[in-house]
Amino acid sequence: MSAFPTILYRKDGPVAQISLNRPQALNAYNIQMRDDISQALEAVQEDREVKSLLIRGEGRAFCAGADLTEFGTAPSQSVARQVRWERDVWGQLLGLSKPVVAAVHGHCIGSGVEILLLCDVRISAAGTVFALPEVQLGMIPAAGGTQTLPRSVGRSRALELMLTGRRWGASEALSMGLVTRVVPQVGLMDEARRVAGQLAALDGDLAAAAKESLRRGVELPLSQGTAMEAALAVRTLG
Repeated sequence: MSAFPTILYRKDGPVAQISLNRPQALNAYNIQMRDDISQALEAVQEDREVKSLLIRGEGRAFCAGADLTEFGTAPSQSVARQVRWERDVWGQLLGLSKPVVAAVHGHCIGSGVEILLLCDVRISAAGTVFALPEVQLGMIPAAGGTQTLPRSVGRSRALELMLTGRRWGASEALSMGLVTRVVPQVGLMDEARRVAGQLAALDGDLAAAAKESLRRGVELPLSQGTAMEAALAVRTLG
């Protein structure tokens, strides 16, 4: 296991694991965590032995959102936000060619929800609390949340969740499509590891092509999307 200042990175055969590791701050996302995750994602993408990625949080939470204490060290909230997003971790995660499993528990707030939305299989422990409170704090979600959330739960519901900042639970997250399954807290990591192992057993080129087809096709007219799908299918047969 490799220890960065704010995350733990390990490989278990073909499965890589990134554990958010600021438990004393409920894994609040800060600039150091941005840099650490970016380096780990580079390793995942470049390592031919890695076939899938599991993202989890240490301690009592997955991620309680951005570390607001850093905002007090910058001239303004907008400057603090700009510094935080100067490294495109979200683009790295979105563009990762390997399947990504998220295992969330405790609190999944703000940036935690946005990380979750960029993962492929999203597993929640029963009792997890979700929220996107940015608008209530004078900001908007800026790690892709305004784009990824409506693609998962629909425009109207996404807008309601963002504007009110209300909290919701695992059952509602499942019913709206934010997560793909809910399991008891005690079984969360066993299930997440099982799924990550199952995905790691897939042909890597096929998994990458499927991800690429979905990612690009959702923005295209159906006729163009099916044409792209056909081209990708031919490419995988070659």
